[in-house]
Amino acid sequence: MRQNAYCPHPDHQPTRAPINPDDLEAQKTGAVPPRHVSHECPDCGIPVACSEDHFVDTYESHLEICDVLRQINEDDHDLLSGRFFPEFEYPGPQIDEAQVNLINWDTLLYSREFNAVNEARPMRQVTRLLTYPITVGSVLHELSPYNLKDRLTPEGLRSLSALRYTLHPPRTGGGIDIKGLRPNPPPIRLFILGARAESSLPREVWLQLVHLFPRSTFHLIFIGPESMSNREHEFPLPKREGSNPWGAIVEDRLGGQMKISTYVEYFHTLHEAQAFAPYDPYFDAFVLFHPGLGHPASSHEWASTLPQLLQTKVPVICTGYTDFDMQRDIAWVKEQARGEADLLLEPGENRFRSLRWDLNDLDPGDVSCGNWGVWAFRGKRYEADEYRGKAEGEQKGGAGWDR
Repeated sequence: MRQNAYCPHPDHQPTRAPINPDDLEAQKTGAVPPRHVSHECPDCGIPVACSEDHFVDTYESHLEICDVLRQINEDDHDLLSGRFFPEFEYPGPQIDEAQVNLINWDTLLYSREFNAVNEARPMRQVTRLLTYPITVGSVLHELSPYNLKDRLTPEGLRSLSALRYTLHPPRTGGGIDIKGLRPNPPPIRLFILGARAESSLPREVWLQLVHLFPRSTFHLIFIGPESMSNREHEFPLPKREGSNPWGAIVEDRLGGQMKISTYVEYFHTLHEAQAFAPYDPYFDAFVLFHPGLGHPASSHEWASTLPQLLQTKVPVICTGYTDFDMQRDIAWVKEQARGEADLLLEPGENRFRSLRWDLNDLDPGDVSCGNWGVWAFRGKRYEADEYRGKAEGEQKGGAGWDR
């Protein structure tokens, strides 16, 4: 923080372009050279100004997030305290008769028989990791809290019904003997694009997704140039050769229901090489955690990927750090898609967002939480109706952005 963040006082010169209307950088109109923060707030313990005088001048605006900053500071110290973390002990499979309840975090943890979490801080710690698999599961599950009465569009029901048909197969009566052999469907492929922190999560966390769908198998595919950041000591990148042209790292010893592949490459490069073709709406889905589609610093990296995502006609589940971040991504998709995208899940707060707040090391006034909001879209699908006796047809599109 002291080496990266600059003092937000208006007397300083701006150091970057404002990223949202509430950014304090937009208020900098002075001529004082920028200085790094060094003065700590006595209440939250976070350095928020370059001097005591500037801290006093901006104290009123700091009070708006002081309690949140203190909570972030305490949560970080809690992780380094050396205490035993019973909230990080995850339950395994459970019987089919024990249905999960996806209304909120409390009902999920109770119905999945997690260790009781009776305090706010352990609850924030456990949701910080579980928000990634549970967010995906809450959208795809047949007991999803998102339905036609709550944010799900008719086109979204069509797309998700196809996936739910595969994720909740009927019992086949299979057994371990020859007479009990049954053909198994292919795994559900979840393409997680722009993977960063989610690719390095403990695999026990991702296995919670399997326990939500006990009769299905999954293949998680992490794609992105940062998907193996700070993990080189764990999995050295393999050489690109004939048997592994893209240098994929495959983890297939995660039980019999999950496999994870990691590609340190851009998706549009893999798509053009048809590395994953063909795509099937019954077995495939894309997931974008905080992609920054409309962010000025990263939107150019998605310009080649978005048309390919729309071309697959496969659902794309997206999340955002804040409402502004999510709305900016939606506006960019609408502009780039030019009417060729259907909204599947209306944007709104994610029921399974991280309850722990995070601090931007480049800006002491920028706080957010993982997967705060969730929405979904896919490429527009057209259906042609043929009328006998007439040499004309009519194309009918699905529900667009405006219903």
